[in-house]
Amino acid sequence: MSPRRPLGVVTRGTTAPNRLRRADRWIAYRCGPALTAAADPLVVDLGFGATPVTTVELLRRLRAAVRPDLRVVGLEIDPVRVAEAAPAAAPPALTFARGGFELAGLRPVLVRAFNVLRQYAEDDVAAGWATMRAALAPGGLLVEGTCDELGRIASWVLLDAAGPVSLTLAARLTTLADPDGAGPAVLAERLPKALIHRNVPGEPVHSLLRALDDGWQAAAGYAPYGPRQRWLRAVSAVRDSGWPVYDRPARWRLGELTVPWSAVAPT
Repeated sequence: MSPRRPLGVVTRGTTAPNRLRRADRWIAYRCGPALTAAADPLVVDLGFGATPVTTVELLRRLRAAVRPDLRVVGLEIDPVRVAEAAPAAAPPALTFARGGFELAGLRPVLVRAFNVLRQYAEDDVAAGWATMRAALAPGGLLVEGTCDELGRIASWVLLDAAGPVSLTLAARLTTLADPDGAGPAVLAERLPKALIHRNVPGEPVHSLLRALDDGWQAAAGYAPYGPRQRWLRAVSAVRDSGWPVYDRPARWRLGELTVPWSAVAPT
């Protein structure tokens, strides 16, 4: 491990079992090919929090879905958290170390950084992204995002060496259909730090959320068939209105909507 001082500040450490399941499922789908092709399929989980539960889950999910020899290193700035995670380690498959945005001198194929940049200022995001991207192995990918405490609402940005590639919005669809809920508009609360302050008229991400909410409201007639059918109609409406929505209904039905970063980049 690198002796360099970790870059960043300690997060709140909030975590919970299955909190990042939606992101992990998408990572296996979208980033799996890069891990499969890698000579050394190293994954870094940056800022795993007060307990290592989501890092353990990431290893299990990616080994099952992508390749069984994959390795995961959980990084935290707080040395106490690193020490407390040690009993969960299973070298060489799973280890824990102290590190920040510099990734402790590692060269991973994939970095998952969730609920880390949320506490930073918007102006700090580009520097954090650049530092992590610079540490990636050739062809490496970074998934940076945020979610609510139980992982019901989430969003993330996929980045490669050149910069941001896409934005994904994800939700447990029964949450959107809750009578007391706000529908897809609730996704605005968990936008990545790079976009959360841009949800205002005139910004592309505001227009995307508005189109999604309009599609959801227009599909109210599908509510008796369940929130999945309503969501599928809403995402179809977003695509039909001109948004460059990625993937096909098989992914949408999981509660996902992904668009190229160029469609939502801040003005």
